[in-house]
Amino acid sequence: MAVPAYHESLPYIDPEPTPQALSAAHALISAEQQTFSPPPESSSSSAKEREPSFSPAITAEFTRLASKQPSQILDLSRYEAQDIPAKSKSSPTNVDALRTPLSNAFVSSSYLSSRAQNLTLLDAHGRNAWLLSNYHLEDQLRSLERDLADTKRDIDLVNAARASRQTDVKAEMQGLEQNWRVGVGRVLETEIAVQELKEQIRQELRNKANAAENPTQ
Repeated sequence: MAVPAYHESLPYIDPEPTPQALSAAHALISAEQQTFSPPPESSSSSAKEREPSFSPAITAEFTRLASKQPSQILDLSRYEAQDIPAKSKSSPTNVDALRTPLSNAFVSSSYLSSRAQNLTLLDAHGRNAWLLSNYHLEDQLRSLERDLADTKRDIDLVNAARASRQTDVKAEMQGLEQNWRVGVGRVLETEIAVQELKEQIRQELRNKANAAENPTQ
């Protein structure tokens, strides 16, 4: 059995508006909107003139793209095997010439050692870490789904209570509305009768005034 859906935007005891009523409401809204003054030009112009600000790195990248220059790739030569410079007769032990390849060799050795350690750890614990991460993510997903279901249920309960309260007082509201309509009608009838009585009094006074001005011979 499907659970009934309750929407707080729907009227539970009010009748559906007729097409004529909707048209009249739209006409009133349009007329009201025409009375509003348009937004000042300063706000719209300032929004149009607002320019974004980028970091120097992003600006340099935009400049490179605009000039259609190729992107700079990483220099991988430091991770490659280093060649020992050939000895020359003039300087058989050139320390400065050996410093650069030795530094690159240290970098390459550190990188390869760290890479090998990471691969070993990944091979030993990667599968379990991945499964454990998925387990925690699934647990968080189930928790969020439970919270969502509880929130939806609370919303349905509130709207169901709202619908029940409106339905319980439907007869009373209809009776009050009918009494209001009858009262307004009686007020209008009374005002019309008062105006007719005033007109009769004024007509009677005019007749008496005419009779006083033109007495019969």
